[in-house]
Amino acid sequence: MPVTYTNPILNADWSDPDVVRVGDDFYLTASSFGRVPGLPLLHSRDLVNWTLIGHALERLEPAGEFTRPRHDCGVWAPSLRYHDERFWIFWGDPDRGIFQINAPGIRGPWTRPHLLKSGKGLIDPCPLWDEESGEAYLVHAWAKSRSGVKNRLTGHRMDLDGRELLDEGKVIVDGDRIPGWFTLEGPKLYRHDGWFWILAPAGGVETGWQGAFRSRGFFGPYEEKVVLEQRDTDVNGPHQGGWVRTPSGQDWFLHFQQKGPYGRVVHLQPMRWAEDGWPVLGDEGAPVAVHERPDLPPQSEAAPATDDDFPGGRFGRQWQWTANPQPGWATHHSGDGLRLTCVRSADAHDLRKLPNVLTQRLPGTPSAAEVELRLHSEEPGARAGLAVLGDAFSWIGLQRGADGSVQLVHRFAEGVAEQERDAEHPRPVPAEKVRLRIEIGEGARCRFFHDLGDGPQPSGPVFAATPWRWVGALLGLFALAPVGGGHVGAATFSHFRIDHL
Repeated sequence: MPVTYTNPILNADWSDPDVVRVGDDFYLTASSFGRVPGLPLLHSRDLVNWTLIGHALERLEPAGEFTRPRHDCGVWAPSLRYHDERFWIFWGDPDRGIFQINAPGIRGPWTRPHLLKSGKGLIDPCPLWDEESGEAYLVHAWAKSRSGVKNRLTGHRMDLDGRELLDEGKVIVDGDRIPGWFTLEGPKLYRHDGWFWILAPAGGVETGWQGAFRSRGFFGPYEEKVVLEQRDTDVNGPHQGGWVRTPSGQDWFLHFQQKGPYGRVVHLQPMRWAEDGWPVLGDEGAPVAVHERPDLPPQSEAAPATDDDFPGGRFGRQWQWTANPQPGWATHHSGDGLRLTCVRSADAHDLRKLPNVLTQRLPGTPSAAEVELRLHSEEPGARAGLAVLGDAFSWIGLQRGADGSVQLVHRFAEGVAEQERDAEHPRPVPAEKVRLRIEIGEGARCRFFHDLGDGPQPSGPVFAATPWRWVGALLGLFALAPVGGGHVGAATFSHFRIDHL
């Protein structure tokens, strides 16, 4: 087992991570925005190797508002806590307010979402059950896009069961009063050494920094300090995450780095408390690239799953729909392979508008994604494929032609385009089966390939993957058909693999 680890420890879009330790186990959750299921749950024993063990949110509510993709809405910046022998997750929906769910175990059953505070622009909530005073508190930030307000943190007293706020709230940190600070958000609330601590980032995700605030009383006044910033490293905007302590007393901080089409990847920083009482993160306030591992029992190398053989037609935990799913989109059966119904849609020309795209995160290192596809539909215009999906998208797959033939198609749309167009001329193929491949190079530059049994053949020009507004690019599988009546059949995907190049 190596004695060091290398950042990022999660090299994909696990946005706005928060972490908690329960016994010898560490758990992490992250933003899931408009994808379903939401609130991913990851587990580790060494803070370096993580596996995805499930999700805490089966569907987005209200269900009627998430029947279509809303990529920058839904679940923003959750906080994960353990209190009173229960796990708790608080998050902000920027259009509805602050929600809370809880469960006796990390795998559930989780309660239905409870709306703790309604309103627009309420984001990044974090609770604290203070063992010293027996009181409970909540802090949250503001999204200017919804409320017209940002750069401030609001605090409340909260009842002990996390279902009601006990006051109207008070601004406890006003970033406008701190010279040079802007876009203060993402607070995490702690109690340490007689102080109330808020660890909160500012300066924006691309170029910002991590701040620490402390006060003897929850409602302030707080003093502030920058505790992590880029300096001369290549880790831009290092901020927004959580502090965790190991059983031996070591302190660590997990945070994200914004990496364009790859989304927000997760770093692990050593943390200690200086003689002046302030936390010191990384290498004296600069992010570390390589560091000695935490003082924890060695764990086998692990990472969230990517490959899938879809046994019985079921897909693994790594997959999420782009909106609340409907019955019948994926059919269970006795063999292997994912059978997706060709869902009829008036938006068949634009994958960004489709709720029935099954996605997983784009890997942060050069990789190749492959899957085998069979198209079973006889409906003219029915199609299925493998996509790279973001503000711009591109896909390769099979389509049933008007003359009944099966065509190999490769299409794309720029971010400003309202519908797709050909990246390569469609051409008839002799079979209804193809192996599809996307090679994702440096800078998320993607090359598309198809294999009809004679080896991989390139298709079209290089496509540069792009993120959504807050979300990294996604890999997607889909099956669809033009509007009309009657059953249109399905497509089967099998042997999905992602290999590092």
